[in-house]
Amino acid sequence: MEYITYIIVALVPALAVIYIVNTFLKKQNEREITNLNVNLKMERQKFFLEPRMEAYQRIVLLLERINPQSLIMRLHDANKSAIMLQTELLSNIRSEFDHNVAQQIFISTSAWEMVKKSKEETIKIINVAAQTLDEKATSIELSNKVFEIVGELDELPTEITIKLLKEELQRLF
Repeated sequence: MEYITYIIVALVPALAVIYIVNTFLKKQNEREITNLNVNLKMERQKFFLEPRMEAYQRIVLLLERINPQSLIMRLHDANKSAIMLQTELLSNIRSEFDHNVAQQIFISTSAWEMVKKSKEETIKIINVAAQTLDEKATSIELSNKVFEIVGELDELPTEITIKLLKEELQRLF
């Protein structure tokens, strides 16, 4: 009986020490895991910072390149028909967009939706301008009609989207 008392007296403090050490180690591990997660998140942000910045730059460049005025200045040829110019403008817009479609990974979903909407609205401007002309119209007539429609707008869809991207970029960085 005396041995049992000694064993109990020795076991109670030993169990208490084991419990305290175990609790301490669990909390220490939780802190270390939290610190590792924070460090991992910071490293991930550093790693993706440059590609994200490049994505925003590329998207702004895309929007500048599909701006109706920029397109016409770049692709206009007085010897083309309106239909030929329209086809070339639309093809160029789609090509520019397709070339930059992977950039959506690095920008917000709402920003990407605005980019898509800008592309569609630009296509719409060109198509509306072309529909108002007869089949024998020249590229000069189409260009003038596009410029006329653009002049009636307060802001181009591409300009609105560029502003949104700049605001988003400022919030992020």
